[in-house]
Amino acid sequence: MDVQQGDCTLIRTPYGKNIIIDGGEGNSEKYDYGEKVVYPYLLDRRIKKIDYLVASHADSDHMGGLIYILENMKVNHILIGIQPQNSKQLEKLIYIANKKNVKIVTLKHGDEIKIDKDVKIQVLFPVKNNLISENSLNNNSLVFKLQYNKFSMMFTGDIEKIAENELVNLYEHNTSVIKTTILKIAHHGSNSSSSKEFLEIVSPQIAVIGVGKDNKYGHPSEDVLLRLKNYGTKIYRTDESGEIEIEVKKNGKYKVKCHLCE
Repeated sequence: MDVQQGDCTLIRTPYGKNIIIDGGEGNSEKYDYGEKVVYPYLLDRRIKKIDYLVASHADSDHMGGLIYILENMKVNHILIGIQPQNSKQLEKLIYIANKKNVKIVTLKHGDEIKIDKDVKIQVLFPVKNNLISENSLNNNSLVFKLQYNKFSMMFTGDIEKIAENELVNLYEHNTSVIKTTILKIAHHGSNSSSSKEFLEIVSPQIAVIGVGKDNKYGHPSEDVLLRLKNYGTKIYRTDESGEIEIEVKKNGKYKVKCHLCE
């Protein structure tokens, strides 16, 4: 979903489950993408219930927009990773969830959630008792692979090279676990992420980048784009493509459509 300089993904499974992963910026002093973009988007598709609301980490451009969704829609479960520190965004999310009796599930490396018959979430990171202290919110983002038969998509939050190196070390002898069909590029394409070693082991066919047009951070980095192109990875960016839709068949074949593509 195009939430400018932020991340937001909607997953709709074959058996009617709805998953929201991050929700864009939701600071009340700024433009609330949860209220202005994500909520109307869901209503337009006649979605009235979220089975799993997933917060990759507690930065406002990821978790902020989820707060409005949680306040105004029926949510069955909230999924978060082990958090190294509290934040106002996280405290507010937990407060509203407790008030509405929404179950919060804290995930770590090795956990798995069966969403429905053919869809599961496999948690790759963070590792319990081995959290990263450097830039801890970003580097302990929830990293997981959504698996649908032979198709998979990895979500990476805002992890940086230090966390990517941990993932490479964890799975260097079991690379099938970390390989993925589509990769949600970490940290909006920042050069602090998407290292050569990480991309080599993940080897995605397609990369998706949630990023705002002409953003002040210079995302996505030209170096990251070049590294992806060198691996033959097809790149889709919300600043150029708008909404990016991926339709996956049961046999694993998929097609990508975007609103602003030629």
